[in-house]
Amino acid sequence: MEQNVLTENPDKLLSDFFNTFTDYSEEDKSRIKKAWDFLIEKTGNLKRADSSAYYLHPYRVAVIVAEYRLDADCVIAALLHNSIFDNFSEEEIKKVTGENLFALIKMIHKISMIHVTTKTLNQADAVRKMLFAISDDIRIIIVSLAERLDCMRYIKIFDDVSQKNIAQEVLDIWAPLADRLGIKQTKNELEDLSLKYLNPDVYQQIKSIVASKKDERSEYLKKTTDAINEAAEKAGIKISVSSRAKHFYSIYQKMRKRNKEADELFDLLAMRILCDSNADCYTLLGIVHSLWKPLEGRFKDYIAMPKANGYQSLHTTVMAYGKPLEIQIRTNAMHNIAEHGVASHWLYKKGMTKDSVDIKSLPLFNQLQQLVDEHMTDDALYSEFKNNLLKDKIVVFTPNGDVKQLPVGSTAIDFAYAVHSKIGETICGAKADGKIIPVSVPLKNTQIIEIITSPQSHPTENQLSYVTTYKAKQKIKAWLSANQVESTQKPSVKSADDEALKETHVHKSGKKRAEKSSPQHSGKIKIGNTTNFVITVAKCCNPHYPDEIIGYVSRARGITIHKKDCYVYNRIREKENRSVDVEWDEE
Repeated sequence: MEQNVLTENPDKLLSDFFNTFTDYSEEDKSRIKKAWDFLIEKTGNLKRADSSAYYLHPYRVAVIVAEYRLDADCVIAALLHNSIFDNFSEEEIKKVTGENLFALIKMIHKISMIHVTTKTLNQADAVRKMLFAISDDIRIIIVSLAERLDCMRYIKIFDDVSQKNIAQEVLDIWAPLADRLGIKQTKNELEDLSLKYLNPDVYQQIKSIVASKKDERSEYLKKTTDAINEAAEKAGIKISVSSRAKHFYSIYQKMRKRNKEADELFDLLAMRILCDSNADCYTLLGIVHSLWKPLEGRFKDYIAMPKANGYQSLHTTVMAYGKPLEIQIRTNAMHNIAEHGVASHWLYKKGMTKDSVDIKSLPLFNQLQQLVDEHMTDDALYSEFKNNLLKDKIVVFTPNGDVKQLPVGSTAIDFAYAVHSKIGETICGAKADGKIIPVSVPLKNTQIIEIITSPQSHPTENQLSYVTTYKAKQKIKAWLSANQVESTQKPSVKSADDEALKETHVHKSGKKRAEKSSPQHSGKIKIGNTTNFVITVAKCCNPHYPDEIIGYVSRARGITIHKKDCYVYNRIREKENRSVDVEWDEE
């Protein structure tokens, strides 16, 4: 990540730019040169705090934008983004760029001036302005990302306190945003540079370990690469293979998750196989698994089920020659999207105008638009943006196969509100892959979720601690406010007479509805940490506190509470598959 020292000769810089990025048309080159000459005319004698030429920063940002393979408008915006109000008037720049491009440049300049460093209302207000801007034009955020990346690459010009503040902001906001946009290279570099200044000791430790094993790694990767190339050639599949050590921040995350030092970790290597078609991807997966044994639970199919940012690939981890090796298999087209994310929509083609982009097709921008349309306080907006929108996502399904994307950490209550507000309000239980789960437990990726509802159930203050999504929180708070529920109120356990219970109805949304029941028992029973469940007390054993109890989920009667030693319960066939741990709520 060490940066090359650039010449400060303006003519040489522009010549190098066009020699490196050769696909711009003659008209594009003329427009870029006009903007560059204007920048040099106005700032050619100005210096920054580190005595470097003023124009080097916008030039470097323009280079990053060109590496993203964006169009000439974005390159010009990068060159002029931080000159507005500093060195020349709006009217001067409009003569160079035109009215529309000037509006883009002005907004990018405003974003570049926003620094989210403290948890204050001012910060939240800044984020609101940023969200309104980027939800309107995707190019604003891509050029702004390039600006933040160059800032991190040359962060040494700032004092120590500023370095840490900038690095924390990048780690909290900009790296996750790059991830949501699918610009993986930028995301990885931003994370690594942030780690370098936020935790320099760990960074240097990881760097030295990775460097010390370079020769050993090269020999190992050559051996595995040769084996894959040979097997692919026999199968008649044309491939290219690349390999690397994982980036430092991902190693750091593994260290924290597993509570190990860097030299105790073994799965630090990653290999990428590129091919021409989806069919080749799956054939190559079979080849890899025939060469080496795959590790259980480490296969992910992002081709059949792409990530929200459009990323597609097959991921598997195998035990190759005694070491874990992560392998990604994707087509060349998938790789382009993996590296450039939404920026790949702007790929310029020789002799052609830029492709149009349908912002509505990008999940992130759909969510951004919904956020800015909500009448939220600044703090609530910032919290939702940081804690949900930028969080990793899981994909879960309704029983009918409808897909719901939720932030990591979401529970069945979040899922219920994502399906429909009424389902969220009347949830009394949930199943994941056919088994009862506590509604307070985070859902896992690719689970099939069924929601059990009852007209007697309603939101509780306790549920607020179980939900992560803004919609669920707001709907619960709104219901509690409308019904004037006191904060100490707890719902009593509902039970039902066997004859009063009717067949459960399964709805297209994936919810189950239990019919109204008549109370027989006033004791409170909890599943996990939740007491808001409609239950039936079994007549066969009639459990009372402090009997040891067990819950059984029947198809027609909801959750029935038995004594653990109940004769009738213990004679139920395959009861283990439909039993759930319950206990008396002694509070």
